[in-house]
Amino acid sequence: MALWRGSAYAGFLALAVGCVLLLEPQLPGSALRSLWSSLQLAPAPPGPGSPEGRLAAAWDALIVRPARRWRRVAVGVNACVDVVLSGVKLLQALGLNPGNGKDHSILHSRTDLEEAFVHFMGKGAAAERFFSDKEAFQDIAQMASELPGAQVLLCGPVGPKLHELLDDNVFVPPESLQEMDEFHLILEYQAGEEWGRLKAPHANRFIFSHDLSNGAMNMLEVFVSSLEEFQPDLVVLSGLHMMEGQSKELQRKRLLEVVTSISDIPTGVPVHLELASMTNRELMRSIVHQQVFPAVTSLGLNEQELLFLSQAASGPHSSLSSWNGVPDVGMVSDILFWILKEHGRSKGRASDLTRIHFHTLVYHILATIDGHWANQLAAVAAGARVAGTQACATEAIDASRVSLRAPPEFMTSRSEAGARIVINPNEPVAEWHREGISFHFTPVLVCKDPIRTVGLGDAISAEGLFYSEARPHS
Repeated sequence: MALWRGSAYAGFLALAVGCVLLLEPQLPGSALRSLWSSLQLAPAPPGPGSPEGRLAAAWDALIVRPARRWRRVAVGVNACVDVVLSGVKLLQALGLNPGNGKDHSILHSRTDLEEAFVHFMGKGAAAERFFSDKEAFQDIAQMASELPGAQVLLCGPVGPKLHELLDDNVFVPPESLQEMDEFHLILEYQAGEEWGRLKAPHANRFIFSHDLSNGAMNMLEVFVSSLEEFQPDLVVLSGLHMMEGQSKELQRKRLLEVVTSISDIPTGVPVHLELASMTNRELMRSIVHQQVFPAVTSLGLNEQELLFLSQAASGPHSSLSSWNGVPDVGMVSDILFWILKEHGRSKGRASDLTRIHFHTLVYHILATIDGHWANQLAAVAAGARVAGTQACATEAIDASRVSLRAPPEFMTSRSEAGARIVINPNEPVAEWHREGISFHFTPVLVCKDPIRTVGLGDAISAEGLFYSEARPHS
């Protein structure tokens, strides 16, 4: 998941390392953060007078490193080797034609795959699903790997190929090694791409896999037991969504073991949990209520995950079936406030949760309980900035290749009398407060023709964490 600057920040990889695009068979022997820079395009000089140029310049002035930095970061527990390719080309190669889109919580056949892909491509929304038929998945994966333009994405259980691709500064416990890699298929599509009568409103990706090792979170105990020797300043976890491919009984049992393992992480070490696309409301309810949320310090999630969480746990605006275009800032703010008020740290509640990093295509919000985090203005700006550079594969924001699409003004709440805020490119981070919780909002400069769609959420959360400073528990 996360990527960290310099060898001093090279994370302990027990299972997850994020998503790194490999266009060459040999990976440079550089620090973990440089894995994200495999595609470099020289940016054109930005237009300083444009709203995009002024906003980018304002970000650069605001983004400063925290006084206390992370020295070591432990990252687990979801890892795989991904094959990235055009979704339309793969489905055409499989002899499939676009029909009526339909979501499936689990994919059982090629038809299910086609229907789910059409459903999410039509919305321009990201999604991830489990493919239950092992042999059928292997046949599809084989065809995908042979298509022209298919690329391998390192995203460790760590098999031989994944181990070979890892940077020398990434330590993998021997217990994490296994004979076979887990492969995920990343079906990308571009904004405006057409397939029959279907047209994608936004660039995005659809992920599917038959991944049993990550689904059972087999390496969690190995990961946690290695922390005493590694002594990290920060722990980053992901992969709970992969449990959707397991039986309900195994989900329930494993989730309790997850909570026990998280509680074994040394006291005082912040734990960030990155959520991902889910369809199982019972599993999400269990994650919220069965002590997972109180056991972690920070959350990262997007608009689909946020609304699904609220629906599963009967939170604010849970009657909304889906977002209608750009998620309403006031509604998002209400849900973030509810999570921290109902499940966050307080005098009367044994919870460590004090921070949520929310990201959607056109804006980001960092919500924190007051007194626990510093430098969040820089953190939210850094997360938004990296969204533009990663999607466009540029070292810095190129104002000619991005556009400002955030709502020009918004209300900070829909459940109470909120304030009206107008976006100013010269002061791009808006801040408001609500009952001891601070909100930092910034627009995103959206890449017009993105080169990458996968891994952006991980990059956003990683960058936001890199610039964040956790204050010691009082």
